Amino acid sequence: MSSILTNTSAMVALQTMKGINSNLSKVQNEISTGKSVATARDNAAVWAISKVMESDVKGFKGISDSLALGSSTLTVAREASEKISDLLTQMKGKIVSAQEENVDRAKLQTDVAALRDQIASVVGAAQFSGLNMVSGTEDVNFLSSLDRSSSGVDVSKITVQRQDLTTGQGVFGTGAALTANATVLNGAAAVAQTGESAVLGFTGSWALGETASITVGGTTLNFEATGATTAADAATFFTGAINALGMEGVTASDDGSGNLTITSTRAFEGLAVSQVEGAAAGTLAITTVNGAAPSGSNTATASTIRQRAETVEFSTAATVNDGDSYRVTLGGNSYSYIAGKGETMEDVARGLKIAIDSAGVDGLSTKVTKDATSGAWQLNIDNDSATSLSLSRSGNAGGTASGGLFGLDSINVTTNDGAASALDNIETMINTAIDAAAAFGSAQNRIDTQNEFVSALTDALMAGIGSMVDADMEEASARLQALQVQQQLGVQALSIANQGPQNLMSLFR
Repeated sequence: MSSILTNTSAMVALQTMKGINSNLSKVQNEISTGKSVATARDNAAVWAISKVMESDVKGFKGISDSLALGSSTLTVAREASEKISDLLTQMKGKIVSAQEENVDRAKLQTDVAALRDQIASVVGAAQFSGLNMVSGTEDVNFLSSLDRSSSGVDVSKITVQRQDLTTGQGVFGTGAALTANATVLNGAAAVAQTGESAVLGFTGSWALGETASITVGGTTLNFEATGATTAADAATFFTGAINALGMEGVTASDDGSGNLTITSTRAFEGLAVSQVEGAAAGTLAITTVNGAAPSGSNTATASTIRQRAETVEFSTAATVNDGDSYRVTLGGNSYSYIAGKGETMEDVARGLKIAIDSAGVDGLSTKVTKDATSGAWQLNIDNDSATSLSLSRSGNAGGTASGGLFGLDSINVTTNDGAASALDNIETMINTAIDAAAAFGSAQNRIDTQNEFVSALTDALMAGIGSMVDADMEEASARLQALQVQQQLGVQALSIANQGPQNLMSLFR
């Protein structure tokens, strides 16, 4: 049945044309935009996911910039630390030369001062974008990652600790008392020139052929009676024999009644004393050592005369926090060190040593040691002057840390004592600079590794977004050609369908 009111063929051809034109428009949009999902209308779910990923890509690009800035900052800090280490090493060479007495120490001190000033210049200039990593103790955080989870987005940071290479004194704390963390051994209340001693007591009479031996600092002295000999004679014999050894810091004396006193004024070294009594009617025993009767490891046959220096020992159980302040007072003058972040009791002991040495007090010398049994760090203080100095210690929390090169400004090689103390202290400073450079190098490697990962992650995200929303141009090209052919055929079909009613006219002629 044919109708002039309803042209079904034309309607079908027209709907087909609309579908072809719609698909053709979509393919043309894909080709022009390069995306198969350009708007939420195209595919809401894929579009939403891609937009979230695109925001992450933007964030990671910002993180990459932050990491690059951090790496540059640490490069400056590392190179500054390495340069300071080199300058300190040059300074050590000057200090070693100053150990000789036949050199012009004044000129060496001029060189030391020039190197010191150059170090200060390097520390002051070692900043990047206003951030100086070799001054101060505050941690610095560098943005390193975005962490997306079901609860939201968090940021991760890489924390880098500053390495203070300044020379500041610091500010002593007023917080909680820390005095109990430091102990003055042997109950000493003063450091004095007087040495420690051991008393050996001879008693009875010594007959022909009877013997005795005394070992002092590894040297053994033998006595054999050549006839009837009194205890006083035996003591006198050993007095002369010990003094004849000429051992540095060691003297002997007797009181004429059989008591032999061996005195040691060695600053930082104990003196072993032992005795062996042969078959004799007389007897020999160590009756007093270090001012008391032998006890503990000291006995009547073997004892150790302790060093002349007095010792401040630091607790192995205590932790050291940023700002912990410790002070040693000698004869009314106080010497302080304020710990920085990450430091230990060894750093405290060495800091106090530098503080005392920097004062340049005649006769005062120091040495840092570690007790072989307890593992406790000890500050040994010796006084070789005729004036006894009272000794006490104290401590408080809550201070402002001393600079990592504290004491550098006070190095003075113009005197024997100054040159000697400078040689020990410069080693501490060199190690501080080396540790700083190593810490910066490690942190920089971590930041560079993270930057490489962020870059790779950004590429992966971009590839993932592309796989979801980018158009397949080969497929789009093929579809475009096909749709263009379909469009031409559709136009032809619609033209044919529209000619149908016209053909009805021939029936009415």
